[in-house]
Amino acid sequence: MADHQVLAGAHVVLPTGIVENGRVIVDGERITGSAPEGAPAIDLTGHWLVPGFVDMHNHGGGGASFTSGTVEDVLTGVHTHRLHGTTTIVASFVTGEMDFLTQRAGLLSELAEQGEIAGLHFEGPFISPCRKGAHDETLLRDPDPAEVRKLIDAGRGQAKMVTLATELPGGIDSVRLLAEHGVIAAIGHTDATYEQTVAAIDAGATVATHLYNAMPALGHRTPGPIAALLEDERITVELINDGTHLHPAALELAFHHAGPERVAFITDAMDAAGFGDGSYMLGPLAVEVKDSVARLVEGGSIAGSTLTLDRAFKRAVTIDGLPVESVVQAISANPARLLGVYDRVGSLEPGKDADIVVLDAEFRLKGVMRKGQWIVDPTAVAAV
Repeated sequence: MADHQVLAGAHVVLPTGIVENGRVIVDGERITGSAPEGAPAIDLTGHWLVPGFVDMHNHGGGGASFTSGTVEDVLTGVHTHRLHGTTTIVASFVTGEMDFLTQRAGLLSELAEQGEIAGLHFEGPFISPCRKGAHDETLLRDPDPAEVRKLIDAGRGQAKMVTLATELPGGIDSVRLLAEHGVIAAIGHTDATYEQTVAAIDAGATVATHLYNAMPALGHRTPGPIAALLEDERITVELINDGTHLHPAALELAFHHAGPERVAFITDAMDAAGFGDGSYMLGPLAVEVKDSVARLVEGGSIAGSTLTLDRAFKRAVTIDGLPVESVVQAISANPARLLGVYDRVGSLEPGKDADIVVLDAEFRLKGVMRKGQWIVDPTAVAAV
């Protein structure tokens, strides 16, 4: 591999704005400021260059589950999402037995140490039975800080986020514990009131797990958690932009109320992402995927998504009408900041990893580079 590669002629999205006919120079694994004379150039005129996507809430893909798959399965899921532009990914677990979750955390923390994943997210078991979504109710429990601590410890420093129904007994103390340990306390799968949500934010919660989904609806006399989460500057709201989880008007309301600096686009993907319709398991629960929508066989709850972030990006620009720079913030910069990795990924700046996505004029994915290596080569001629 040539030490330097020059990606030239594209619309380059930088933190400061869009540079027309811009260049991004790659030196080995990193982005650099200049290239030597005669460095090979790739002409990307008419294309967009954006930072690699950062998905902080993802349960699997390519037929593989992060909750229950082998190490090889997990790597298959990670690679599937890389093919769709997600160069940084957090492995999310659904509710399981505590012993099982601690064992999984130990196993996957090694992949995090190796840099294959960006950490672990426990979505459950500390969630509300009234808002359980696709979680096994028999395995749910109150957020006892000692048990929360057990999960963090099992992650060996790689636990990045825990989703809690903070109104349950021990919820507020658990939020404080997570904040003290530098782990994101995310409010989600919750039946909390507006006032209870405010208390959890004041205790240190900083993320809303898939805003709107698995929480009480916005009411004009009982505003519930959605109003509290949207109005507070300390909260970043996750949004699943697949056209199924959210009505476009709900997405627009959240995006415009929180602003582009407080939104994180996530997939909440399960095994079927990048794989197709059929029968799957989400933890211990059977899921049927039909027309790319995943639902529990029992009861019909939406069971994660089959979304990939390239589709979320394209939809945000072409259907939702959001500015490209705002989408880049929500899909790369904001989650990178929350995860504490913005010094390495999340924007196209010299010194950072060469994690780059190439999109064509219609915002279809054409290239993916991770640490200077093409995973999807934009110069390869696509098969017709």
